[in-house]
Amino acid sequence: MDFAYSDEQKALRENTIRFAREALNDELIERDRAQRFPRELWRECARVGIQGLPVPEEYGGTGLDVLSTAIVLEALGYGCRDGGLVFSLSAHLLACVVPVWRHGSEEQRRRYLPALCDGSLVGAHAITEAGSGSDTFSMRTRARRDGEGWRLDGSKTFISNGPVADLAVVFALTDADKGFHGGVTAFLVEAGTPGFSCGQKFDKLGLRTSPVGELVFDDLFLPDAAVLGQIGGGSAVFATAMDWERCLLVAGHLGIMERLLETSVSYARTRQQFGQPIGKFQAVAHRIADMKVQLEAARLLAYRAAWRLDHLRNASLDAAIAKLAVSESLLKAALDTVHLHGGYGYMVEYEVERALRDAVGATIYSGTSEMQRNIIARWLGL
Repeated sequence: MDFAYSDEQKALRENTIRFAREALNDELIERDRAQRFPRELWRECARVGIQGLPVPEEYGGTGLDVLSTAIVLEALGYGCRDGGLVFSLSAHLLACVVPVWRHGSEEQRRRYLPALCDGSLVGAHAITEAGSGSDTFSMRTRARRDGEGWRLDGSKTFISNGPVADLAVVFALTDADKGFHGGVTAFLVEAGTPGFSCGQKFDKLGLRTSPVGELVFDDLFLPDAAVLGQIGGGSAVFATAMDWERCLLVAGHLGIMERLLETSVSYARTRQQFGQPIGKFQAVAHRIADMKVQLEAARLLAYRAAWRLDHLRNASLDAAIAKLAVSESLLKAALDTVHLHGGYGYMVEYEVERALRDAVGATIYSGTSEMQRNIIARWLGL
């Protein structure tokens, strides 16, 4: 068992951190306040290959293995203080690009992957509905047969990148008798298709530079060529997206946790109270020591999940464990950082309150912490 980075992984990490620090952090407080999606920075990220990290080079990607992809996303989370941008990039890559790569026909791969990887297209993943969040079995969006294609009716909500998406992976019920497993089909829907529109864009607590909104389908016609994977095979497409999200979206969390740890150490060394740095008080030092332990434990879980995703047929249990542990560790680290900074941590200009607001979402998206515990319990036969 080798815990060391390869020379290539070291270079990927260092170059990604340098790029993120130099290119992605300007005017962030204003961008967060305005809830503005930075399309120009999206294109900058595409220039260095972020949007296509694991995709084979023949489709316009970088061709990295899964663990190396995780290391790059971790470095991005560390160097880029815009948590919304990192989240949008991860959602695009893991829940849209990867499903197209892993389940798409050769024609779909050739048509969409180059533009998804070079930043021309923004991708989204649309399964959540107003009445079905974690309960995907109660999906109401329907697709019915119409000649050589399908007619879609329904709506999706809380769709990350939805308001700016050029291509969406949309799940619809095609056989109600079969339910989610066998009765749901995934479709590729392009922006501008008649019958497809964006509904409300939502204001939210954190990740404000990552737009979230509704997608509406009104008698939308799609040809058979828009089916992603097999008819009735939507659950397999969804499972792929969730395994990749839960294993790799948390890699960005590791970078954020490391940055928060360094910020806390620096503050504890320089902030003076009662004639000495606050880091000399055991209550402060122990809190920071716990942050370090949680970071290293989270890193091991995330790296192992990424490795197993690349080498085993099923990594769903590891994905759920990593998602649960890392997201909850991130939230605790962000809350600890605010506490350590006292009143300054509560102020916008110190930029740690934003990390806390962003971290709350980590325990909700890609399946709540409660859903991850349910998955783990089922694997244990409970």
